[in-house]
Amino acid sequence: MKADYKNWVPKSMVYGLTGGTLAAFVLFLLFGATDMILQGTPRLICGIIFGIGTLVLLFFTVWMGALHRTFDYNGKRKLAKTIIDGTAKYVTIPDGGTGLDVGCGSGALTIACAKWNPKATMVGCDIWSGAYKADFTKKRCEENAKAEGASNVRFEEGNAIRLPFEDESFDAVTSNYVYHNITGHDKQKLLLETLRVLKKGGTFAIHDLMSKARYGDMDDFVRKLKAEGYEQVRLIDTTDGTFMGRKEASWLGLAGSTLLIGKK
Repeated sequence: MKADYKNWVPKSMVYGLTGGTLAAFVLFLLFGATDMILQGTPRLICGIIFGIGTLVLLFFTVWMGALHRTFDYNGKRKLAKTIIDGTAKYVTIPDGGTGLDVGCGSGALTIACAKWNPKATMVGCDIWSGAYKADFTKKRCEENAKAEGASNVRFEEGNAIRLPFEDESFDAVTSNYVYHNITGHDKQKLLLETLRVLKKGGTFAIHDLMSKARYGDMDDFVRKLKAEGYEQVRLIDTTDGTFMGRKEASWLGLAGSTLLIGKK
């Protein structure tokens, strides 16, 4: 049995965009490219609308297809594995301790951290819903852990907006590409909610698209953490070759990928 972490860009998403592109193109041919159905101004308007729609959908289809291939665990680039393994190396848990992975998806980072800290326990939490619910499930996490021989893990339902854990419950907390997907919530507050459950002396490693537009001033956030007693707090730009290059990050839409690490 081999672990199947699926893909951060599901095939269903790529197929859906492909279908939408084809449908828009057919409508362009019927209503804009010929005068079989419409003539004159109505035909021109429909031609412009469906033509633009086809081009926009085609762009997103190609882009998401490229992301799918790049993230694929079984592909040539395996960017997802590079990011997971690279983030896990910053997660240090004392023997007998417990770490938390917020938004664990298919369990990849949870399991990687568990293997990196074999004498500790990792807990992965997620709500397993939305666009990813078909591929990312608690059952899949458990199957992947079994396939990887990681017995020091468990998975629970938990929402990053309000984690169902007491203050200072874990010796380490981590997360990867989660908070930017949560709309309508202050990203720095989401970080503080994750750090709420971290024990004194515990470590954290949180990777996300921490652009200023999404997160605000992260340098100021780091200063605030240090003023509150957090140690070794750093922002690592993972598009400087750490996980990917700047050009690759730019065309994949991953500019702003940053790792926030430190100790409480």
